[in-house]
Amino acid sequence: MDARDLVRSVKVVGTAQGLRSLRSAWRRRRSDAVGLPRRGPERARVPGLVRGAYPEPGGGVVRFARSSLRVRVTAGGAVFCGWDGAEPEPSYALDGPCPDADERVRLEPDTDGGWRVVAERVTVAVSRNGAVEVRTPGGVVLRRDLPPRWWEPAGGDAPGADAQRQADATAQTDGQTDGQAGARADGHGAGGEGPGAGGVAARWEQRSQVAADARFFGLGGRAAGPRLRDGSYRLWNTDPGGSFGPGDDPLYLTMPVQLVVADAGTHLVFHDNSWDGTITLREGEEGAGSGHDRPGRCRTRMEGGPLRSWVIVGPPARVLQGWAALTGAAAVPPSWALGYHHARWGFGDQEEVRRVVAGYRERELPLSALHLDIDHLAGHRVFTVDAARFPDLPGLAAELREGGTRLVSIVDPAVKAEPGNAAYDSGAAQDAFVRDTRGREVRGVVWPGEAVFPDFTDPRVRKWWGGLYAERLGQGFSGVWHDMNEPVSFAAFGDPTLPRSARHALEGRGGDHREAHNVYGLAMARAGYEGLLELQPEERPFLFSRSGWAGLQRYGGSWSGDVATSWPGLRASLSLVLGLGLSGVPYSGPDVGGFTGSPSPELYLRWFQLASYLPLFRTHSAIWAGRREPWEFGQPVLEHAAAALRERQRLLPYFVTLAHEARRTGAPYARPMWWRWPKDRALRDCEDAFLLGDALLVAPVLEEGAERRSVRLPRGRWYDTATGRAYEGPGQVVLDAPLSRVPVLARAGAVLPVAGAGGGVELEVWPPAQERGRGGTLVVDPGDGWDKPEVVRFTSRLRDGEVVVERDGAAEPGYPVRVRGQAPEKRPRGR
Repeated sequence: MDARDLVRSVKVVGTAQGLRSLRSAWRRRRSDAVGLPRRGPERARVPGLVRGAYPEPGGGVVRFARSSLRVRVTAGGAVFCGWDGAEPEPSYALDGPCPDADERVRLEPDTDGGWRVVAERVTVAVSRNGAVEVRTPGGVVLRRDLPPRWWEPAGGDAPGADAQRQADATAQTDGQTDGQAGARADGHGAGGEGPGAGGVAARWEQRSQVAADARFFGLGGRAAGPRLRDGSYRLWNTDPGGSFGPGDDPLYLTMPVQLVVADAGTHLVFHDNSWDGTITLREGEEGAGSGHDRPGRCRTRMEGGPLRSWVIVGPPARVLQGWAALTGAAAVPPSWALGYHHARWGFGDQEEVRRVVAGYRERELPLSALHLDIDHLAGHRVFTVDAARFPDLPGLAAELREGGTRLVSIVDPAVKAEPGNAAYDSGAAQDAFVRDTRGREVRGVVWPGEAVFPDFTDPRVRKWWGGLYAERLGQGFSGVWHDMNEPVSFAAFGDPTLPRSARHALEGRGGDHREAHNVYGLAMARAGYEGLLELQPEERPFLFSRSGWAGLQRYGGSWSGDVATSWPGLRASLSLVLGLGLSGVPYSGPDVGGFTGSPSPELYLRWFQLASYLPLFRTHSAIWAGRREPWEFGQPVLEHAAAALRERQRLLPYFVTLAHEARRTGAPYARPMWWRWPKDRALRDCEDAFLLGDALLVAPVLEEGAERRSVRLPRGRWYDTATGRAYEGPGQVVLDAPLSRVPVLARAGAVLPVAGAGGGVELEVWPPAQERGRGGTLVVDPGDGWDKPEVVRFTSRLRDGEVVVERDGAAEPGYPVRVRGQAPEKRPRGR
């Protein structure tokens, strides 16, 4: 226990819950002291010199003196690299079996004594000592991985050497490739227990170089960004223990997913390893030292697990589409979930809920959903209701739903360890809870007190847990939000989670919490999603989760967590949404107003305006924080917030379209400014504005007192949606940003589907700068079920000075058309 831990202990031990958390922390420490082996002397290993190579479908295996490297290119162009026999599977990130290999790929000798794998879109060159270069078809190097290094227990043969000797022997006897034999030998690729099952794990390090002008993005939800500056970023899902701001790292949802953007091209790299680790980034410098470029650098260090990675190259849109093809299409939220949500930890009872909803209706403010936090549960026990304060929750839910407002419930993974608690009794009967190395239930402390934790890495447990959601549906809830699922166990000192020695099923492979921790929230999301789908197959489930890992989008979205009520917290909110989108999770949003404090009217309004253009639009706050209803901040704020709400309602057809496009293409709703212009260096450094789909540029106000702000414009013509004035990019303009609105610009030629005055869809078109514009897309809302949506594409044209909208495959657009901006004198006509 260091000084910081001691202070933390003093703060919490004054309460009964604090005393429990102190005992829990000591239990966790003792459990790991017994259950984890001590790390003794280690020796380093590198691949050594190349010995040869064997072809395989999509690539081949390159043999080295002390390791082997498998390179495989899929039919979609993604590149897999696995050392020491590592295979693409098993993987929590991949959506189903590994994609088919590209049969046209060639494995051939390279000029330096190494080997190269040549595909249509990418070339992978492996040097004689184990360096790996990813090149464009024209030979430009996008990424260079230096030979990796492992640290393994000293004494006896190193695991990598064992794998290599068996690979050599097998290849000589039956012609099998070295990589296949190595997979059986070390257990990483073949799914054996290996060192992750409670033994001493081999740590490894991978150093990489990228272009000097490159910028780094991604790594899941990061408060500082979206551009990731020089520093170390930990890969360990963590509750920061209170509010957080831009300087806090790690947070709830980390992923070893980097997007690297440079003049030479864009690429994504994913290290498929769920162990604790650190990625250290250093941006490069052009002309540094004697006129030579200093490349950008990345160092990935993991505390165990396989050294395997995926690389996808191409323009940003193609890269994210390839990433979605690997990890799964994003779940499409029901259309009501794209409206405005109100939440609070601290609703006193169902009458207070009625009063809040009535307040919105009396002021004619649209409210799609209201969220109930742990205060509606009986003693904070999951899958219960406090009947004294919510005596008729199903009746309340039906009443609110009739008026257009759904109820959404919090669900925490921790189950109070108490005989008579239905969830505990049924879970204990199923042997569903995580156990320690001695076979005892692992117990921690969370909101209900002493609690146990389901092992979501066991398919049998996921099935049991999913069935429990019948209780939530029976209470009238239309969706769920998963909280505290990093997982959190309160601790007076040390890491506030389960013991690292805690045992997990890991889909039958067996292992411990060192490997399971980061995928715990992902596996819980799968359990909830599949349970809701089975219980209510006619409706798309609505679920979002505070924690997760690569592939979370298959089951739902996320949100910021407990962001600080401050102007830096407002800025961090945008960083998180953009970073998660670039990591493959398109649906997310912040707690409007911050979670922990009482925002000023100005801060609340600016947060509200930003969130009205983000996928998940939700106010939320802690029980001790100020209210978040718009009318609590005075009449001017109420009027301006109402305008933001009306605009969100008007844009709902566009948000529905973006949700379905995210599923089809992997493109996030909210995109960085460089999305279509990755070679624009000024846009790569722009972090205070974003693109909403392909049509709109949103420039939120992130500084106190600002009523004007500068906006960096991408190439092309852009219209200020408030004034209709046109601006030409690239360049920078200064726009008015009064308290009543934030600057929003529309791309010239955009055809934007919006809600018309009569309730139907109309097309808002902004005149193209040339004869033909890019147009737009409308996905006709198919409802909240599984009907295949109709996709309609439009093109805008200038014809004889008149703006014309053409619909693909039809003579007329089929919807009313309204020209915005500096429209011509003649009325528009569709064609």
